[in-house]
Amino acid sequence: MAAGMDFSPPFTVIDGYSKDNNGSAGENENANNVDNTKQMTSGKPPRHLSVMRQCGSTTRLLAATDLAMDVGVVNKTSSDEKSEFLPVLRSGSCAEIGPKQYMEDEHICIDNLTDHLGTAADFPVPGAFYGVFDGHGGTDAALYVRANILRFIVEDSHFPICVEKAIKSAFVRADYAFADNSSLDISSGTTALTALIFGRNLIIANAGDCRAVLGRRGRAIEMSKDHKPNCTSERLRIEKLGGVVYDGYLNGQLSVARALGDWHMKSPKGSACPLSAEPELQETLLTEDDEFLIMGCDGLWDVMSSQGAVTVARKELMLHNDPERCSRELVREALKRNTCDNLTVIVICFSPDPPPRIEMPPEMIQFKEFCVYSLEEDPVVKGIILVGLVTAAVVATASLAMVDIQARSEEINSSFFEFADFVHPR
Repeated sequence: MAAGMDFSPPFTVIDGYSKDNNGSAGENENANNVDNTKQMTSGKPPRHLSVMRQCGSTTRLLAATDLAMDVGVVNKTSSDEKSEFLPVLRSGSCAEIGPKQYMEDEHICIDNLTDHLGTAADFPVPGAFYGVFDGHGGTDAALYVRANILRFIVEDSHFPICVEKAIKSAFVRADYAFADNSSLDISSGTTALTALIFGRNLIIANAGDCRAVLGRRGRAIEMSKDHKPNCTSERLRIEKLGGVVYDGYLNGQLSVARALGDWHMKSPKGSACPLSAEPELQETLLTEDDEFLIMGCDGLWDVMSSQGAVTVARKELMLHNDPERCSRELVREALKRNTCDNLTVIVICFSPDPPPRIEMPPEMIQFKEFCVYSLEEDPVVKGIILVGLVTAAVVATASLAMVDIQARSEEINSSFFEFADFVHPR
């Protein structure tokens, strides 16, 4: 962190939680519910029973004249043009309780870190921060991490020189600080998925089974790995540290291999244990081919593939260009597919324009024209294609004939045995 940086004004820590006025809609409500509602000792219900929460924002961080973007161009751009690309960030979110009795998910959307943290912050523009936190065993861990994780990142000594180290350190420090808070139920836990954007740099940090997927010209690029106990690398790590995976559960208790909180399952601070709070990071440099990012809890990914979600999101954005409506549609689709969990989805767009219609590249058009021309003008090519078509037709006919022969054979055999039973009853 640069010398003289002071982030105290945006963050006021009360009973282990921080409160700010610039986050996504519903943050103040969550903080107040923490102070005003007592968690039941049995069953561990959340501190609020809200059914659905949505938030949307359309902050533009740069003037349009400063952006060298041509979203509709199909031809490949030069490296100079790509290097001038800067994202224009917009986000929308939707959270739904689903079929569960309690809502244990939390999330945060900050499209403009400069406004949120104040002018003292020293990092590239645009800057943004997003997070999804899937709680279990109560909501204390999810609420605490959501309220404090950004503060731990920007106050880390490695920030902003080495953001990756700052993020990894922040996850562990948040986990330790949560354990030290006597007013909270430290047996509750949460997964954590965050996205930090600095200029063109996108850094995803994940601990648990939430997932971030980048939509790149209609193609799904997974930016995180689900930390399930059955995953080979996670299983090896768990067993090396003395843990076991039983029926897909860590030590027969937890369905994720990494989480913050859950201190009844962890070793004393500073010692390695099978349940880790350390995130895995993945970084990419955004280009104009990157259209949007989907962040969601496992309630979405249990019933939808990464590519399926990108296809739905892209179709929605092409229709109305509204990330909030898009996140709502993904939640609705997951409910249609009978998800069994809470649902939280964030959609972050990197352009003010909707995704362009994917057209055939000029090279493909030329190849198609060449094929058509060759078919019409070149008798050799025409003959080869006709032979191929006839061969395919013969093979298909023979296959159908074999199926028909087998069916008729079974029918004849059945009739024969029926006749034999009639002549000589058994």
